[in-house]
Amino acid sequence: MISTSAEHPTRRLDDVIHQRVRFGILAVLTEADRADFQFLKERLGLTDGNLSRHLQVLAEAGFVAVTKTFEGRRPRTWVRATSTGRSGFNNHLVALQEIIDQTKAGTK
Repeated sequence: MISTSAEHPTRRLDDVIHQRVRFGILAVLTEADRADFQFLKERLGLTDGNLSRHLQVLAEAGFVAVTKTFEGRRPRTWVRATSTGRSGFNNHLVALQEIIDQTKAGTK
């Protein structure tokens, strides 16, 4: 039986995080303190432009911080999840787990 008293966990999914690439970026960043642009690009199989655009969306939402540095004469871009990003990602995972649990309970 479906309860009508509580909101469905899908209502707590964050549209910014839920997009596959942005979800992947935050997943990688929660596994480490930070990652460089090249690592994210290779790990997630993205182009420079695609990764840049998704990082921009996450940064505008306050979920990641992007820092540009130089190592010698070579530029390097570092990305880290902010506390807001880590919290948002964790909340997203909790909602997804609730969806999984409800779905499994409904198929018994």
